[in-house]
Amino acid sequence: MRALTSASSIARTQASRTGASTLVWLCVMVLLWGLSWPATKLALGSISPLWLATIRFGSAAVTLFLYLAIIRSLRFPPRADWPIVASMGFLQMMVFTGLGMIAMTHVDTGRAVLLAYTTPLWGVIASWLLFRDAPTRLQMAALGVGIAGIGLICSPMEIDWTAPGAVLGAAFLLIGAICWSLVIVHIKHHQWTATPLMLAPWQMLIAAVPLAGFAYALEGVPSLALFDHRLMELLLFIGPVATSACFVISAEQGRRISTFAMSNFTLGVPLIGVASSVFFLGAGFSTIFGIGLCLIVAGMLMAAAAGGRKVV
Repeated sequence: MRALTSASSIARTQASRTGASTLVWLCVMVLLWGLSWPATKLALGSISPLWLATIRFGSAAVTLFLYLAIIRSLRFPPRADWPIVASMGFLQMMVFTGLGMIAMTHVDTGRAVLLAYTTPLWGVIASWLLFRDAPTRLQMAALGVGIAGIGLICSPMEIDWTAPGAVLGAAFLLIGAICWSLVIVHIKHHQWTATPLMLAPWQMLIAAVPLAGFAYALEGVPSLALFDHRLMELLLFIGPVATSACFVISAEQGRRISTFAMSNFTLGVPLIGVASSVFFLGAGFSTIFGIGLCLIVAGMLMAAAAGGRKVV
């Protein structure tokens, strides 16, 4: 009896330590992803957006290929997973990131990260239209609150729509967010054969190759003189650290908690992005922007809570 009690106590202690370790790693993930937004803005001062997106996913893919080779888990994607590889590679990584980086040359970082992370709101609409998954009252309320926040941040009180590239930048960010929401819906309905981690470098590879083609065609060849010590540090952080390492954390630690909990964790990314932009870039923070920020975050929390009722 005592042995059984002792074994039960040891199991609880190990579970507690595992839970604490997962919490720490996920906090690190949110912090790094949030900090990657001002880092990206700084890098865009030296390199063009499409080449930056190419280098980000190219370096992250190489890092993950090496990591999977070291742990002997490198495999070619099974045929059943090709649709999700294409979906995440083209829509989430290539379109979302490519459009987002172009937009950041016209829109300040705080507004960019908020508009980019409105994906849970568009996910409600995508599920409704594609799979007839009618939204609940809470999801409809979340959508209304979130769109109200977007409306405030995109209003003439906050954005000078006569400025060059302002309309294009905001449109690109919202298009990217909608594309990412389609991927989220696809992920939810996909029957996985390989693990997300095993598929990640292939997704990054098929994003990097067309991005390189577009970058070459539209932006030309970047000068090697641009790659100074400061830019190399930013590229190292944006690619191998904030992209590949964070994906490893997300894939390995995220599956230890519920979808609802993971959704709430990712909501910290735009908050860290906004706060770090204010701190590192001296970005402005008006009252209207603050109200819009609160409405968008409230809408995303409500959307996550509504989804959590079905998952948890």
